[in-house]
Amino acid sequence: MNYRLLGRTGVRVAPLCLGTQNFGFPTPEDEAIRMIDVALDGGINLIDTSNSYNKGEAERIIGKGLKQNGRRHQMLIATKAHYPTGPGPNDRGNSRLHLMRACEESLQRLQTDYIDLFQLHRPSPEIPIEETLAALTDLVRQGKVRYVGTSTFPAWMQMEAVMMSELKGYVRVASEQPPYNLLDRRIENETIPFCQKYGVGLLTWSPLAMGILIGRYADAKNYPADSRAKLVGSIYADRVTQRGIEVGNQFVSLAEQAGISPAQLGVLWVKDQPGVTAPLIGSKNVAQLEHMLPVLEMTLSDDLRAACDELVPPGSAAADFHNTAPWMKMKVSRSRTS
Repeated sequence: MNYRLLGRTGVRVAPLCLGTQNFGFPTPEDEAIRMIDVALDGGINLIDTSNSYNKGEAERIIGKGLKQNGRRHQMLIATKAHYPTGPGPNDRGNSRLHLMRACEESLQRLQTDYIDLFQLHRPSPEIPIEETLAALTDLVRQGKVRYVGTSTFPAWMQMEAVMMSELKGYVRVASEQPPYNLLDRRIENETIPFCQKYGVGLLTWSPLAMGILIGRYADAKNYPADSRAKLVGSIYADRVTQRGIEVGNQFVSLAEQAGISPAQLGVLWVKDQPGVTAPLIGSKNVAQLEHMLPVLEMTLSDDLRAACDELVPPGSAAADFHNTAPWMKMKVSRSRTS
């Protein structure tokens, strides 16, 4: 397998990363632990989670699974902090107070002495970046964190973080984790060029666009009973657009003509885009994960790449997967005429 360097670090990661937002709900603990073993056996060496996934349950399951199989040092653990973990005003955000406390709590749930990649789940524009970077630097110096990263940050904030690290000797951001799939290609305009120029790794989320790219949605108003758009609504439902569904149906046909599944093509497309280190695959069960493992060895052909560009041109969007990022001003209409 061709392992890839994570940004400017010396860490090599598989070109797919195991995402765990489903761990604890809807994926039960025993199935999730089996998935960790299958991922490791298949060559995946990076697992991504957050302290906010199912109120910390995903972290707890990962800690238990790696404790049981004794393979903690074979798996790089990436987790995140930012979203509320309690009712208090300081139980959220990127302040020193919250990040130090969140790190300690994640270490306990993960049953580990260190976190390989500690990521800011979203920006906190009201908090000076110096405070955030200073806290992350202290966590690295204490040996509790190896590397730090961001998730769904605008390119200008990533640039600010890099320059502040250079000026003041803070720990340097090693990675960014934005949404990226064929339906929302807007990171190609600024984020990807920034990451390529300044050596920041790209670990991208939602490569299948919540299943829109595999034909899960028939229309933009009626959702499958087990979908996040139906079960959770809100931000997930807002990502389902009529234009996206039309592209998804065309994408399914394209995959069938190519002789691979739409799920494999969706992940492969992201994996082989310039600048991408690894997309996160958020499988719900072992069978789905095993179906994705062959993508590790696949290569996107020039013909398929061109065909995908015809469906959604580079830098554009047919659905809004940045709808949890208030800083993104260019919105995507849910109507067909967008």
